[in-house]
Amino acid sequence: MQSLDQIARWPVDNAAAVVLSRDEGVIGEYGDQRRVFPLASVTKLLCAYAVLVATEEGAVELDQPAGPEGSTVRHLLAHASGLAFDANRVQTAPERKRIYSSAGYEVLADFLTAETSIDFADYVAESVFAPLSMGASALVGPAGHGAQASAGDLGRFAAELFRPALISPQTLTDATSVQFPRLDGILPGYGSQRPNDWGLGFEIRSGKSPHWTGTSNSPQTFGHFGQAGTFLWVDPAAGLACVALTDRDFGDWAKPLWTELSDGILSERSRR
Repeated sequence: MQSLDQIARWPVDNAAAVVLSRDEGVIGEYGDQRRVFPLASVTKLLCAYAVLVATEEGAVELDQPAGPEGSTVRHLLAHASGLAFDANRVQTAPERKRIYSSAGYEVLADFLTAETSIDFADYVAESVFAPLSMGASALVGPAGHGAQASAGDLGRFAAELFRPALISPQTLTDATSVQFPRLDGILPGYGSQRPNDWGLGFEIRSGKSPHWTGTSNSPQTFGHFGQAGTFLWVDPAAGLACVALTDRDFGDWAKPLWTELSDGILSERSRR
């Protein structure tokens, strides 16, 4: 895809990207598809998916109590538990506000480990990485931001999000649908969003503005971005997915360039 050529002008030392079509698979690549990058918060997608696998295996239930009083696995996945951003500290009761919480994912990881007697990193590797042949991927740190992977690996994960094999289509539909509607909150890097819609691990674009995806991405677009300068989105309406990984931390440099890339990809495909 010619749209990917603009990545060469990004102020980063290394970058890799892949674009997929729901019907055609990989339709564009940029950079070394095997180079491993830290994912930062894109990690949450992989860890959330492992939890969804665990629910289908019967190891845990979405509405099982977990975390602070009144919270469940579902609350933790959807950033609605009331836990603070970076500490296991209650800021509000569940379902009052969308408080983006990396700490909540650490609580979730500890909960799953306790329920399964399997170390959470091993569970993610066995339930997600191995069956999707994500050989370069590993959870080497906290469940909220400690994974690393290659663009090729995340492309295989994106393909799973078009045609799920590890979980049922209904579970994926639920995971990419708004949980606890009408919760306001802050989208890191982009400010207050009213509402700040989220699924089960997946951020949902809805009508958010400003946003890290393209201006022409549909409201149904779901995914995540990371402070390591990484993102993954899937746009079901367009039938497209995009992964971009860099080695420069997210900042003001990324905001216009990520949007231009996403808009360019969508425009290029719409002209076919």
